[in-house]
Amino acid sequence: MEAKKTPSADLTKKSGMFLNLGLAVAVGATLFAFEYKSFDDGSLKDLGMVTDNFEELLDIPITEQPPPPPPPVEQPIIQEIPDEVEIEEKIEVNFDVDVQEETVIEEVVIAEAPVVEKADEIFDVVETQPNPPGGMAGWNEYLRKNLKYPTQARRMGIEGTVIVVFVVNTDGSIQDVDVLRGIGGGCDEEAVEVVKNAPKWEPGKQRGKPVRTRMRLPIRFKLS
Repeated sequence: MEAKKTPSADLTKKSGMFLNLGLAVAVGATLFAFEYKSFDDGSLKDLGMVTDNFEELLDIPITEQPPPPPPPVEQPIIQEIPDEVEIEEKIEVNFDVDVQEETVIEEVVIAEAPVVEKADEIFDVVETQPNPPGGMAGWNEYLRKNLKYPTQARRMGIEGTVIVVFVVNTDGSIQDVDVLRGIGGGCDEEAVEVVKNAPKWEPGKQRGKPVRTRMRLPIRFKLS
């Protein structure tokens, strides 16, 4: 005879419900375990009445280091020096000296130092001036024969006086001829040339000795 379960007694249909119910109980137990707190039943202590053993902190001021004392000053040792002893010496003075009144003291005469003249020194002013051969009359005759009037100056009508400067050496020769003031037109060059070709002069003298002398001489150009 075959037995059949009634639909109301079939538990397989309720297995899902039981599974969900078990999971809910397990989760609840787990949460309860984590959230559960235990408290100590010991009595609370009053910390206000506890005495501490800490030392009281004190404000320590900054101490200043005093400067070192100055070194002791050594007092000089004063030594006593005995008084100087005066030594008396007998000095014999002999006044019996024969003085001859006829003794004559010669006078010392200081001679003036000789004036040393330089050999190459040129004098502008000397005691004796240089002179051309035959004096100034001979010089004018020399110019009349040797001085030529430049053609350019004649054409341009130039006339006037050319001042020539030159040096007369100790042997009477002439050098360093130059024009101090000219008039142009070829007259300046003609004046220099005629002086250079002039015969030797008589040299100037200083203290009787021939010296080099600087001369300034006018040469006149005039149209006739």
